[in-house]
Amino acid sequence: MTDIIHIQATIERDGEVHLSNLPVKRGQQVELSIQITPVPVDGPRLTAQQLLASDLLGMWQDRMDIGDSITYARELRERAQRRER
Repeated sequence: MTDIIHIQATIERDGEVHLSNLPVKRGQQVELSIQITPVPVDGPRLTAQQLLASDLLGMWQDRMDIGDSITYARELRERAQRRER
């Protein structure tokens, strides 16, 4: 017979899950599955039409310090990822 234990937890630190006081003994085989629940987004969401009508699209078009926007966005993401570690 297989026992199933359901545990719900809130992640305290990025990339870490800690389990303790489980009813298992050394040498026993276990199988873990993790179901990730999306974090709710605060505030209103824009529809596609609202987004197109907003000032968000094209807001950087006149910036002279940004050459290739795709490269610039990739560099921003890479810097943000390094900062989170």
